[in-house]
Amino acid sequence: MSTPRSVVLERLAYTLTAPALAVAPNLCPDSPVNQVVQLAGVAGIGGWILAARSEETGAGRKILRWSPLVFAAAVDVAATYTTGWGPWALDALLAAGWAAAGSLILPFSRHARRHHRPALAVPTPQLQPTPAPAPTRPDDAAPLTCQARKLWERAGMPARTHIVSATRHPAMRNDLTILLRALETGRPIGGLSEADVAAAFGVHETDVSFSLVAVQPGRQGGPGWLEAHITPDANARRREAPTDAERWADRVGGPRGGAPGSTLVHKTRDHERGVTFYRAKMADSTETPRIDLAKVCRGLGLPEDDSCVFVLIDGSEFLISAFDKPPLSQIFPATRDLLTPDTKGMYVCGYTITGQPVKTMVYQHDKNAPAHGLTLGVSRSGKTQFFAIHMAAQSLDGHVVWLSTVRKDEKTTVLGKYIDRQGSNALWMARSLRAAKALCEIRADMPWPHDGQPHDYKPGDSRCPYRQLNVYGDEFMTAAQDADFGEFIQKDGEDLTVTGLKYGIGFNPAGQSPFAHNGFSTEMKDNLRQNSRPVIFNMGSPGATRKAVEGTMENAYDVPTIPARYSRSEGSAIERAMRGEADPENGVSTGGVAVIVLDNGRAVLMRSLYADFDTDLSELFPDEVNRLTDHEISELEKRGLWFDWNEPVRPGEFWPEPDEDEDEDRPRRRSGGGRRDSKGDGRRSEQVASPRQALEAIKSLTDA
Repeated sequence: MSTPRSVVLERLAYTLTAPALAVAPNLCPDSPVNQVVQLAGVAGIGGWILAARSEETGAGRKILRWSPLVFAAAVDVAATYTTGWGPWALDALLAAGWAAAGSLILPFSRHARRHHRPALAVPTPQLQPTPAPAPTRPDDAAPLTCQARKLWERAGMPARTHIVSATRHPAMRNDLTILLRALETGRPIGGLSEADVAAAFGVHETDVSFSLVAVQPGRQGGPGWLEAHITPDANARRREAPTDAERWADRVGGPRGGAPGSTLVHKTRDHERGVTFYRAKMADSTETPRIDLAKVCRGLGLPEDDSCVFVLIDGSEFLISAFDKPPLSQIFPATRDLLTPDTKGMYVCGYTITGQPVKTMVYQHDKNAPAHGLTLGVSRSGKTQFFAIHMAAQSLDGHVVWLSTVRKDEKTTVLGKYIDRQGSNALWMARSLRAAKALCEIRADMPWPHDGQPHDYKPGDSRCPYRQLNVYGDEFMTAAQDADFGEFIQKDGEDLTVTGLKYGIGFNPAGQSPFAHNGFSTEMKDNLRQNSRPVIFNMGSPGATRKAVEGTMENAYDVPTIPARYSRSEGSAIERAMRGEADPENGVSTGGVAVIVLDNGRAVLMRSLYADFDTDLSELFPDEVNRLTDHEISELEKRGLWFDWNEPVRPGEFWPEPDEDEDEDRPRRRSGGGRRDSKGDGRRSEQVASPRQALEAIKSLTDA
């Protein structure tokens, strides 16, 4: 512990005063110095007296403090009365003793003064806890941050931001992530662009990306913070050899890609089937995929061939299937095993592009009712082929089948050998629909054997006294526009669609358009859509096919495309044009390829089973043709509806016969008079169902 400065000064004063006490009396006894010393001694004696009489504590210390003055006066008086320096230099010895006593003893009595400072207590040494080791940091973390800050400051602190930290990416020399914070606390970072960061670090603008900073324990986040990822090395590798996910993100899932907002889940190759699957999903699961298949093909480096590349959408996920060869060009022969319905009335009618079996129904198991049918497609698209397998499945389930077409052809004539009835004109179709309507009334009164009461039809119930009837109307659109019988065909077809299911009667129209102006009223179309699985073949163009499918779906979305023909791309069309070469021949026809609308409203592309009409179809149909019951036939005969429907129109069959006294010059309806009306006068009905009927109505008014 160091000596206080006041003590040092006091000792110095004693040391300097001692020689004066010894020399002054011997040199000049009458010197004023002697008088001052003696007066100081008198003052010291007075201080003793006052200290002794004081009632306060510390009198001894006060007396001790006054002692140097009294003893100095005593030494001065003694030196005055001695001769010279006195014996044995007594004057010098007394002065030296006085200085020694004052230097060694008297300064330590200073604590006796009124405003003294107490001596500092010596602290007791205590054991200090061992400090926790500081968290280790990478050797290059601090230098990297300092270097990044220098570059940032040299760039002028863009957007008034500060680099908090810089982290190098693993195994990357020039890639790093910097954490930025606004200089002013509480101010958001604004106006900072990728170009600002790129210029500061000397990289390309495309090598910089931003990400938000989440709030973490011990660190703030929000708009006042920002992370900048500087990745020149990773981007260089990504441009030269991208992974599948990176290629998808850059060329397909970007804002201008074929599937914006999507991410690749995985890529799978099936070598056995020769197909590559790209499974992807939307980054935001609430969004619906918007897919441009041509753009996707260009982004993935696939040939733009709609016969080999397909898309399947399921919610926010979708699957791109790229085949080496057109998968739907394969032919799937129909067999009795495939066409035999199961206990729920379902049978295999075709296969998808991935080889999955597609099923349709001969009756609705969940609704406990028959099923309607709707088949659309242009000529040579495969409608009659589908008729064959569907009729075979219904016949194998014990159903009665009637088939009517507008004109006779080879395939429908062949099918007529395996079903109950078949005809080929509009009159035959009108008669079949009228007979089916009459069967509704007949079956409504037919008693069931177990209780003798009539009941609604129940598929698969062995107690039912009649079989399910399926009425087919091929080219229904053309028949509904027939000048003579179109009105009856359209009206009876609509009635049968609405009321036939209760009595075990299903209606299966086919045509090239599902819209009202072509014979399909809204009510009829709604019933067909709800009680069938519509099958749409090639409608002539992808747009027409899509429109037809949308007309049969409750919520139309992502309808598969059926091309007119399969045509594999062979080389470049530009190079062939420059060389003057002919384009390659068309590929396999898409006849038999159809879009089937399933119960959940999802459209699936399939290749229907193939029934070879050049061979014996008896292998597909049951050995015996299913017929109506004798009771049903007799009741139809009573109503005049059961006979050879190929006969000419009978008098009064569709229109009442004109009166004999009616003016002979009045134009008569060919083949049996005019249409029915409310007055029964044989005039045409004022209802116009087609442009041809409108022209005839105008002509009749002109003749009148």
